[in-house]
Amino acid sequence: MRQADASLVTQLADGLARRIDEQGLRPGTRLPSIRKMAEQSGVSRFTVVEAYDRLVARGLVQSRRGAGFFVRARSGPLAAVAAAPATSLAPPARIDIAWLLRSMFRETSSLGMPGGAGLLPADWLDPDMVAGAVRAVGRSVRANLVSYGHPQGFAPLRQQIAASLQNDGVPAHPELNLLTTNGVTHGLDLIARHFVKPGDTVLVEDPAWFVIFGRLAAFGARLIGVPRGPDGPDIAQLEQLAAEHKPKLFIINSAVHNPTGHTLSAGVAYDILRIAERHDFVIVEDDTYGELHPGGAMKLAVLDRLNRVILVSGYSKMLAASLRVGYVAANPDILQKLADLKMLAGLTSPELGERVIHRVLMEGQYRRHIERVRARVDEARQRCLKTLLKLGLTVPHEPNAGMFVWADCGRDSEVLAREAADQGMLLAPGTLFSPSQAPSKMLRFSVSIADDRRIWTQLEKLFAQNGSYNQ
Repeated sequence: MRQADASLVTQLADGLARRIDEQGLRPGTRLPSIRKMAEQSGVSRFTVVEAYDRLVARGLVQSRRGAGFFVRARSGPLAAVAAAPATSLAPPARIDIAWLLRSMFRETSSLGMPGGAGLLPADWLDPDMVAGAVRAVGRSVRANLVSYGHPQGFAPLRQQIAASLQNDGVPAHPELNLLTTNGVTHGLDLIARHFVKPGDTVLVEDPAWFVIFGRLAAFGARLIGVPRGPDGPDIAQLEQLAAEHKPKLFIINSAVHNPTGHTLSAGVAYDILRIAERHDFVIVEDDTYGELHPGGAMKLAVLDRLNRVILVSGYSKMLAASLRVGYVAANPDILQKLADLKMLAGLTSPELGERVIHRVLMEGQYRRHIERVRARVDEARQRCLKTLLKLGLTVPHEPNAGMFVWADCGRDSEVLAREAADQGMLLAPGTLFSPSQAPSKMLRFSVSIADDRRIWTQLEKLFAQNGSYNQ
């Protein structure tokens, strides 16, 4: 069908695939020659060659040199794997980080991830803008696609990032201070590899992002939590813990903290830097959600000027999760060591994604895009807050910004998360956000659930069963 949406190659390959699946073409059957198939189908030989190649790539057909193309026999184990049921949401005896991560990435038709998701819905972002950048890059790169990129990252992108950071007051030079990474997690991983040896102490906020806990534990680090309040970490506790344990690092969300949504006050920011200088530890400033702040957030990298502060950020949250592009900004000595580690682990980061990000930034659409996303997130957060309060939960300190609500459910949140999992719903209990995995009554909710009535209905039932629903 030459006027169909699918190409002739796709139509031919899919038609043959259906016949193979339905046993119309049995294993061992020789497909017609390329010339004969072209005549039978009324298409060119080039079309047949590409269709046969697609069937080979799918594992449905085998090419035998000099003999032709033959239907491949299906093996039992592969069929068994294809028919295997989806992995259950049932948690282990004690809910852990690995279970939550596996559940988040599990393909399912369940009610989604009201507490676990760290992403915004696709229709809140701008897939068309990203797709346009991908097409533009695809037309322009040509030979560059088959070569290594620069170990520090695509130079024009580093120049764009440097200009943006300098505009915010961070003195970042594209060659001396910037390294691109495969997202924020990769940047934090490189930093941990450089600084942390088994037995070293690392201070983290409590609560904080659970993935970094698991990563640091894998390096043998000793994790100690510093209580986090609305204005930032508890300064008295930070001073005491730093004096007692001599940490190598302190990892902190300064703007739009995950999971509480709070932002550092100026006074606390200055105190943190003074304590770091007195006790000689490095501060890692994770700015993953900083762009969701309305402006004027206090950044440690601005005050410190990349002396003992390392800034980590990225673009996956605001553009597309599949674009794993982040960056690290640090002083030249540290940056060179991190670049060396990056090369030892994987040589370079994929330049294609970095070129796409550069295209978006260069075309001037990014700032307006961020403003639109921030406005939608802010509106959704307010609706989520109101509904959670109506369901009987409490929010001790309302978030200033961001895509999460940190709410008190009035009981052990791990038990509640286990009950939710039995109903096909994923909740993120507060115990996972504590470096000591301490029992908690807190739950993290993503504002992406704001418009999903099914989830709210299920949450209403869940909290009503547990005596949390406010009649």
